[in-house]
Amino acid sequence: MAYGVKIAKGDAYKRAAAKRRHIRIRKKVSGTPARPRLVVTRSNRHMVAQVVDDLAGHTLASASSLDASIRGGDGDKSAQAKQVGALVAERAKAAGVEAVVFDRGGNRYAGRIAALADAAREAGLRF
Repeated sequence: MAYGVKIAKGDAYKRAAAKRRHIRIRKKVSGTPARPRLVVTRSNRHMVAQVVDDLAGHTLASASSLDASIRGGDGDKSAQAKQVGALVAERAKAAGVEAVVFDRGGNRYAGRIAALADAAREAGLRF
């Protein structure tokens, strides 16, 4: 079954495969006002997490490794992902969000993705 993503070589193939996985996940995962979607975007250097209400089309809270409080901090990329997870959970709770559905963005649930999710859970966000 084709998802409309071209097959390429090398890194472009990896990006296309991640895009196909994300499309497959998004068919099943949607954010509502009661349980918005926690979207994780991972690049080689940075992590971005957003809490999105898909019905209204609004971002309720967001955090990134580019934020001033996290950027240039100590630790490796997994430590920064933990900080991003804690920060997005704190901002989501301030916006009145208690529970979310997790959208890993086509990435494997391991490493930095798992670190971000675990930190968000520890900060009080329910998945």
